[in-house]
Amino acid sequence: MSITASMVAELRKKTGAGMMDCKKALKETDGNMDDAVDFLRKKGLSAAAKKSGRVAAEGVVVVSSAGAIGALVEVNAETDFVAKNDAFKAFVAGIGDVVLANAVADVEALKSLDFPGTGRNVGEELTHQIATIGENMDIRRLQRFDAGEGVVTSYVHGAGKIGVLVELKTQSNDEKVTALARQIAMHVAAASPQYLCREDVPEAVVEKEKEIMRVKALESGKPENIVEKIILGQINKFFGEVCLLEQAYVIDPDQKVGKIVDALAKELGVEVTLSRYERYQLGEGIEKKEDDFAAEVAAMSK
Repeated sequence: MSITASMVAELRKKTGAGMMDCKKALKETDGNMDDAVDFLRKKGLSAAAKKSGRVAAEGVVVVSSAGAIGALVEVNAETDFVAKNDAFKAFVAGIGDVVLANAVADVEALKSLDFPGTGRNVGEELTHQIATIGENMDIRRLQRFDAGEGVVTSYVHGAGKIGVLVELKTQSNDEKVTALARQIAMHVAAASPQYLCREDVPEAVVEKEKEIMRVKALESGKPENIVEKIILGQINKFFGEVCLLEQAYVIDPDQKVGKIVDALAKELGVEVTLSRYERYQLGEGIEKKEDDFAAEVAAMSK
């Protein structure tokens, strides 16, 4: 019997199994949908769909860089135990390699790319890993930098709890550029800046901070004629806390990050620009389910 794309799509919807696995199941069962479902269940591949509703907030952030290109990916699993599993770590490393090698814009585009050495694409390999390992998993987000002229360095902290990419634009090939980029990546991991520079801070955020500062100053009894001067000093302090270029450099707190970059440019005699960065912290923003065991026991006793 001829196996059509619509049949494969229907079986994927029913089971959550990968495209190639669905196609194989339909071939093995001569196109019988019910038998194909049973075939996948026997192989343990249809279990992936049942796990897709469970919260995946553990996992790992993987980083990699080569010259002017860097990749940053977060892949989640349900438990820290699975995050330490060799098969899971190999899967995540493979995803990092795919992102590094391909100019991919988002997770959906990534899922259509070939996963090395499997005959499956990334999306199908994800489904395969869910069924094999037995936990829900999710490729949550990715970032890829290509500096062109310059360097991209990566840094991972806490065995994949925090990952950072930093891009320095420059025509210099001096190893000091790469060394500084890595140190700045370590700074970003520690200091968690929210913006690159003050120009990137939304006006609404700035105005909200100013209003808070204004109310606090007036309530403390400060005269209105000096409140604006107080706000000016405090808003500069705010920028120094949230903007990478204005933060105190963790390696030398007497210097600002931007000044450190300027000093290297002056030393090398070429322009060096800290153009962008990205910081992922594992599970940030994911609402984890908190089990209330007392409530569960009480419910079971009724």
